[in-house]
Amino acid sequence: MTDTAREGFYRQLAERLDDTRRQGLFKQERVLMSRQGPEVMCDDGVARINLCANNYLGLSGSEALVEAGVKALREFGFGLSSVRFICGTQGPHKALEARIAAFLGTDDAILYAAAFDANGGVFEPLFDEKDAIISDELNHASIIDGIRLCKAGRFRYKHNDMDDLARQLEAASGARHKVIVTDGVFSMDGTIAQLDKIVALAERFGALVMIDECHATGFMGKTGRGTHEHHGVLGRIDIITGTLGKALGGAMGGFTAGRRELVETLRQRSRPYLFSNSLAPAIVGTSLAVFDDLERSTELRDRLHENTAFFRREIAALGFTIKPGTHPIVPVMLFDAELAQRFAQRLYALGVLATGFFYPVVPLGQARVRVQMSAAHTREHLTRALAAFAQAGAELGILK
Repeated sequence: MTDTAREGFYRQLAERLDDTRRQGLFKQERVLMSRQGPEVMCDDGVARINLCANNYLGLSGSEALVEAGVKALREFGFGLSSVRFICGTQGPHKALEARIAAFLGTDDAILYAAAFDANGGVFEPLFDEKDAIISDELNHASIIDGIRLCKAGRFRYKHNDMDDLARQLEAASGARHKVIVTDGVFSMDGTIAQLDKIVALAERFGALVMIDECHATGFMGKTGRGTHEHHGVLGRIDIITGTLGKALGGAMGGFTAGRRELVETLRQRSRPYLFSNSLAPAIVGTSLAVFDDLERSTELRDRLHENTAFFRREIAALGFTIKPGTHPIVPVMLFDAELAQRFAQRLYALGVLATGFFYPVVPLGQARVRVQMSAAHTREHLTRALAAFAQAGAELGILK
């Protein structure tokens, strides 16, 4: 590449970034100078109430989990410098996989460096051009990218629309194997997939079912096992993917769980597993401690749902439009992208950390500030946050 061509390339990137800034749509990263938690210290020296982390159970900054991580570091070291099948598997990796499988009610589980890798590496080893994947139109980007790597036929159904799902299953009737793929909980809306109806359709049309449980594992369902427990279909889901990076401690790492032969096939052929370093021992050790806590008590789950019910009721009473539901994801709908950015910035000035979302993360005209509850939030945190919402809403003309 000539110097002229190279400079043209970088000039084009700069122009795109400038255009994004002019539209008020530039994504500004907020820098934290403390542990993750219900309140965080930002780099301007101000402590703010944190309403935008996936820290559902409030474990990300837990001192007990820090100690579990330190113990694992001392015993098993910082990292493996290897992939799993060469020399990167330690006893705790196998213990955690067994623990995940037992918790979810499956035969086995396989760990990945991230949940994005779990979804990116699940389709290509299991399905080919003779098969069909029927996917919800609002599924996570990692599912979409994973499907793109696979040669199976692609069918997309309208979001959470069971009639359209039935039509797409009918359209895919000539496929050897069919798999319905859905987020258990959709991250932008807090919509809970109708898994009981999906499983019934799968049985009617002879299809498998896969769910992404990143926003469900640990707190959905009576004992926190996920969307399949919430809808009473434990043991009837073929493939479950999820993360250790949200409710389960908040570090990183993903997993896929299912029948033993399915998981073993992924160990043999899933590229993100075969070509990525093993999950760090400290994360594995800490995650085992998280499952100890989950199986002892539902206290954190129960507190999370109490906080969710309180915030949903009070934010609606202020006059904000929210997406209906019961999940700790509470989308406060503003519809205009620039307004969502300005609203989030005003909340930041008022001591609340929340993020504006807009196209292409959400559909055009559906801009919002997404609020996420945590078991670590106190009633005082939430009351202060609601006061900030009320003030910012009045100042920006959102509340009449």
